[in-house]
Amino acid sequence: MNDKLKDLMVTKSLRLLCEGFKNELADHVYTNERMTDLLQELVSEFVDANIPIVDEDIRIELAMMMMETLNITAR
Repeated sequence: MNDKLKDLMVTKSLRLLCEGFKNELADHVYTNERMTDLLQELVSEFVDANIPIVDEDIRIELAMMMMETLNITAR
């Protein structure tokens, strides 16, 4: 078997594995506590940089509301 054909077969196999496991990966990432912590941090940074709210409690509440609108799905 030539190298080009072997590479094509490997690529096809990897695509099939990716397709078969992408939803499980999305579930794993979405339910992982580390991802929740990271999202909280990123959303808070976004709110701080883009939405000028002085009251810290309101800023935190907005960040939590925005975080709840996010959904991780496989494409």
